[in-house]
Amino acid sequence: MHSNRNAHRRRRPLLLMALFLVVSIGIAALSINRWQTHTQPDSSARLTARLYDEQAGSALDAQLLRFRTSRQAQVILSDMTLEEKIGQMFIARCPMEDAAQKAADQHLGGYLLFGRDFEGKSRESIITDIQSYQAAASIPLFIGVDEEGGTVNRVSTNPQLRAVPFWSPQELYAEGGFALIRSDTEEKCQLLKSLGINLNFAPVADLSQDPNDFIYARSFGQDAAMTGTYVANVVEVMKQHQMGSVLKHFPGYGNNPDTHTGIAIDRRSCDAIAEADLLPFRRGIESGATMVLVSHNIVSCMDEERPASLSVPVHTLLRDTLGFDGVIVTDDLDMSGVRDLFPDEDIAVLAIQAGNDLLCCSDFEAQIGHVRSAVERGEISEERIDASVLRILEAKLSLGIIETE
Repeated sequence: MHSNRNAHRRRRPLLLMALFLVVSIGIAALSINRWQTHTQPDSSARLTARLYDEQAGSALDAQLLRFRTSRQAQVILSDMTLEEKIGQMFIARCPMEDAAQKAADQHLGGYLLFGRDFEGKSRESIITDIQSYQAAASIPLFIGVDEEGGTVNRVSTNPQLRAVPFWSPQELYAEGGFALIRSDTEEKCQLLKSLGINLNFAPVADLSQDPNDFIYARSFGQDAAMTGTYVANVVEVMKQHQMGSVLKHFPGYGNNPDTHTGIAIDRRSCDAIAEADLLPFRRGIESGATMVLVSHNIVSCMDEERPASLSVPVHTLLRDTLGFDGVIVTDDLDMSGVRDLFPDEDIAVLAIQAGNDLLCCSDFEAQIGHVRSAVERGEISEERIDASVLRILEAKLSLGIIETE
C-alpha cells in the first residue's frame, strides 16, 4: 500500500505551496506596514505590536502544519483500497484471541482496551501486546482506553501500573482545584503513553449536579461554566502531551438512565440543552479536542425516532452549530440503546449515514461486512467513506501515531 507514496509526493501541485508563500509574504508586509505607521511608538505600543506579530506567526505556523498534515493524509488515502478505508472507520473492542492478526485482516482503525486487557499483567507484557498490534497493522492504530478517573478506570486499577487508581474529577477538584486536575491529567498522559496508549476516552463533558443521576459520579459535578473550565483544562494538557482526547457524551447525558442496558429518552427542550449542556462541549472543541463521542440517548427535541448516535440532526448540530471538524465517534454500537431499536445489520450503516467517522464496536467483523455491502448497494458512497477516513488519518498524524514528513 505504501509503495506508490513517494511518487504521489513528487507529483504534489506547487500551486498550493506558492499560495502559502504569498500569504506569508502578505502577512509579513502587513506587519512591516503596521510598524511603519507608528514612527515613534512608546514602549507599550512596541510590546503590543511585538506580541501581535508573535501571535500572527503562531497562527500561521499552525495553519501551515495543518495544511501539511492534510496533504499527507490525502496522499495516504489515495493509496488505500475500499476495504482498508472501511476498516479504518472501526475502533474495536480488543478481542481476547488473535488480536494482532484481526487488526491486520480487517485493516482496523484502532483497538479499545478494557480492564480485562490489563488485569494481572505486568507493564512489560502490556507493552509487548500493544506493540504486536501495531506491528501487524498497515496503518498505525488508535489504542484507546476509558481512563476517566473514579468509577471508570481501566489501567490504574492494576497495582503493577499505579499504586492507587486515579481519582475522580470531583475528588481532584475538592482536594487541589484546577492545579491538581492539570497535574493529574499530565500524570495520566505519561502513564498511558508509556504503555503505548495514544487515545483516552476522556474528559466527561456531561452536566450533572444530582447524585441520583446515572452519570453524576463520572461528571465534574458542577454547573456549565465550571464544567467547561474543567474540560478546557484537561483537553489543553492532553493536547500538550499528544494524547488523543474524547469529549463525551454529546449532546449531554442529562439525568437519563444507562444506555448500556436499555433505551433512554431525553425529553428536555433544545433551549435547555443549548443554554447549559453544550457549553462544556464548546469549550472542549475550542481547546482542540481530538474527538467527540455521541451518546445513544434519544434526544426527542432533535430527533424523536433515532438515538443521537444515529441521528442526522444531532450530527448537524455538532458540525454546523458548534463547528467541530474533528473525528466524531459513536458510543459502543453493541449497547442496548441501539441494538434494542434496530437490526444488527443496519446499525453501523445508519451510524455512517448519520455522520459518524469512527465506529466503536465489539462485533466489528460482522459490522465491517455490513458496511461493505451497503457501499456495494450504493447506500453509502465511497466519497462519504473518504471524508471520514481523511479526518481519522489527520488525527493520527496530529497525534504522532503516523509519522509526519
